[in-house]
Amino acid sequence: MLSDRKLHVQRPRLRKKGAGAGKEVEVPAYQAMQDQPRLGARMLDILMRGVSTRQYRDVIPEMADTVGVSKSSVSRQTIEASEQEVEALLNRRFEDVRLLIIYIDGMEFGDHVMIGAVGVDEKGNKHVLAIREGASENATVAKELLEDLVGRGVKPEQKRLFVIDGSKALRSAIHAVFGAQHPVQRCRAHKLRNVLDHLPQEQKGQMKSAMRAAWKLNTQDGMARMKKLAEWIERDYPAAAASLREGLEECFTINRLDVPPSLHRCLASTNLIESPHSGVRLRTRRVCRWRDSSMVKRWMASAFLATEKNFRKIMGYKDLWALDAILNGSKSAARPEAVG
Repeated sequence: MLSDRKLHVQRPRLRKKGAGAGKEVEVPAYQAMQDQPRLGARMLDILMRGVSTRQYRDVIPEMADTVGVSKSSVSRQTIEASEQEVEALLNRRFEDVRLLIIYIDGMEFGDHVMIGAVGVDEKGNKHVLAIREGASENATVAKELLEDLVGRGVKPEQKRLFVIDGSKALRSAIHAVFGAQHPVQRCRAHKLRNVLDHLPQEQKGQMKSAMRAAWKLNTQDGMARMKKLAEWIERDYPAAAASLREGLEECFTINRLDVPPSLHRCLASTNLIESPHSGVRLRTRRVCRWRDSSMVKRWMASAFLATEKNFRKIMGYKDLWALDAILNGSKSAARPEAVG
């Protein structure tokens, strides 16, 4: 074994005397060579960089003729390695991680839908929390995901901000599992997209500008502006007006909490979790067919963890002490000392 390749060797074969099946004797040393976890991990790393199993030999710069690893072997060993990634992700513990923000959003893989959760701690570091098969609109799936987080050490008694895609089922699940005291911010990007989908092209630009301007106002004035917009379009575009009014109050949660403006860009939408989702799409772009949910879960877990290695702190992380104070009281969060 040499890292990600095998060298051809003459393998001795031993047989018991006599005729019949089952006479071959395994040679322990050669049997051990077949079980090489480092090779599976290396193959998974290469596949996460966008190389398909059919092109595996092409990424070996030297000794390609002695690689000794078939396409089926690559698939088999990467499945084993990625199953270990799923196990590692789903068994992470968070008792020692003080999460202030939890982002939850869905992602499609062919006909399959997965939910992902990413958390941000008090220092601004991001953590992949969980993945689960199913849409955020599925109440059972949403509740199971949140109950799993509680079971792995995310304490409901600590108040935190949830940023979600606008799913009513997910909102209800947060209320049921964590309690009504946790504020929820509806993703403004999702809200904007939902409203614009009900408008003709010539109306979209003006509506987008008006909604973005309203979100910059204080809660009372911003909501009043939104309601006025809904009144203006209700006669000609009732579906757009209904979409605009739906969940309107939770689109202004960060305004109502008086969160520092430096954090608004990260807290106003689920774009923070969309970034790792983009990393997942990049790493899975060569997958042509999603056979089953197990395959989706393996690839999503592996791609999420690979993307996590490049995570940076969120924008405005130096002001997270203020969000902590708003959520949990000034005694639990103190402003960092200024560095001279």
